[in-house]
Amino acid sequence: MGSISSYETSVGKRYRVRYRKPDHSQTDKRGFRTKREAEDFMASVEVSKLRGEWVDPTRSKVTVAEWAEHWYSAQLQLKATTLSGYRYSLDAHVLPRWGAVRLAEIGHADVQAWVARLSTGLAGSTVRQIYLVLAGLTKYAIRDGRLSRNPCEGIQLPRVLKKQHGYLTHAQVRQLAAGCGEYGDVVLFLAYTGLRWGEMAALKVGRIDTLRRRLDVAEAVSAPRGELVWSTPKSHSSRSVPYPQLLANALAQRCEGKKRDDLVFAGPDGGVLRSGNFRRRQFADAIATCKESDSDFPALSPHDLRHTAASLAVSAGANVKAVQRMLGHSSAAMTLDVYADLFEDDLDAVADALDRDASASDVGKLWARAEPVSLSRPKKV
Repeated sequence: MGSISSYETSVGKRYRVRYRKPDHSQTDKRGFRTKREAEDFMASVEVSKLRGEWVDPTRSKVTVAEWAEHWYSAQLQLKATTLSGYRYSLDAHVLPRWGAVRLAEIGHADVQAWVARLSTGLAGSTVRQIYLVLAGLTKYAIRDGRLSRNPCEGIQLPRVLKKQHGYLTHAQVRQLAAGCGEYGDVVLFLAYTGLRWGEMAALKVGRIDTLRRRLDVAEAVSAPRGELVWSTPKSHSSRSVPYPQLLANALAQRCEGKKRDDLVFAGPDGGVLRSGNFRRRQFADAIATCKESDSDFPALSPHDLRHTAASLAVSAGANVKAVQRMLGHSSAAMTLDVYADLFEDDLDAVADALDRDASASDVGKLWARAEPVSLSRPKKV
């Protein structure tokens, strides 16, 4: 147990609590106005030590700005694009509000009010991403023994409205490809393989198996903040992706005269084909032209061609497991969650299949063969 003593100040009597930390070193806290306040504090210290929840107050005095850099530098397994998003959220939203605040001074109600303010001007998904940055660094502070509780726990977040995917038909894919001129094969490739842009841009000649018509997707390239970063595909997992015969000639032309380590889809300068440049110079105008001739033509980005690949695969009869492997999702459940609308017709097919199978069996005839049951009482003999 600790001890309580009083001392005089210019504003009157104050109380000091002396106590031992879990490591048995002695410390104190002063400034209590009444002895009851000092006793309550000492009791809370003893309880927190017994529960293993005690936190050294001096360690929680670090500001959010200081601690954010420790947390950010500890994110060793994240992709460069994810880190770039974290950096933006920190600099644009978290640090302007919380940078000068000490970790111990972050209040649950204050965090909830901050999230509510963000929600008035930003999309729900964006607010969630910003919130996760603050929640991540406070959770890291708990692990380091700087906080005993997470003030971000239990925060009510805005709803995220699921975006409707724009799916192209085979004819619309050909129309869009024609509008992109010499880069029309990029549209066809993305729409019939489902690769992400970074995976397509990083594809090298030596990773195409022309005999089996397979792509070895083992690398990806991104450009967070304009700087090229080479890494593994999303979720750090490589995969083998089939491609249809209709892409064979275009890929052969792209690979002609190149070495195994050369890029299949290169930019005008021979370097990495950048998504932003392609979208501005070819894709945007092609979409506008398509919409002029077809008002129902969906507005989409190059990444949305990945959704078209999933749609065309399902309509061709591919099951969810095959689509999962093609797209590189971590699980079939994730594929179903993202593309549940593509499998809605399967629900009708379930009932039709049950009817068909039941009719072909004896299940429907059982009632017809059964002897009628009499509900009258038997006659006495």
